[in-house]
Amino acid sequence: MKPRPKQKLVAQGVDTSGQQGLWPKLVIELGPLLVFFAANAVAGIYAGTAAFMVATLISLAAARMRYRKVPIMPLVSGVIVLVFGGLTLFLRDETFIKLKPTIVYSMFALLLAGGLMLKKPLLELLFGPVFALTEEGWRKLTWRWIAFFVVMAIVNELVWRNFSTDTWVSFKAFGFLPLTLLFTLAQMPLLQRYGVARPGTSDRAKEQRR
Repeated sequence: MKPRPKQKLVAQGVDTSGQQGLWPKLVIELGPLLVFFAANAVAGIYAGTAAFMVATLISLAAARMRYRKVPIMPLVSGVIVLVFGGLTLFLRDETFIKLKPTIVYSMFALLLAGGLMLKKPLLELLFGPVFALTEEGWRKLTWRWIAFFVVMAIVNELVWRNFSTDTWVSFKAFGFLPLTLLFTLAQMPLLQRYGVARPGTSDRAKEQRR
């Protein structure tokens, strides 16, 4: 019998059990953006920013309760939301909240690049429990994410500088996340190509074929 895609991933070292918590993670990360979009549509950018900050705190608390820790990327993004959101409200200048994605994406790109220079691939530290890849696989995946973050930072700058605030908020809520999901899915061939089997994964794959 031909192995199913999920079985192939298990055999190649991709722990599919770690993917079962994908939807709760998406809800936690997507929730604040949807709140931001809704509040901005109803009451404007400043009310939206305040709601965004509150929703971000709630999402971080939910992540802490569910996973017993706050993942580093949402934590960094959340801190920047609170800092730049606070500046937006205090100075009544929406530029600060619009700069937040540019700063977050640029920071992630620099951190990943720095990890490669120090020969400590940060993606492996973050996703090692989920994916098992060769050294070349982690390096190529890291370079792809660096390029993606740089492109997203540029896109954010182009959108907020050339379009209305409402357009930017809509794109932030319904553009950035779909693009991120599509990019993530596009990495599956790389994960399959450079995946390595963990101890015991081949036995589990055999059992699933029966």
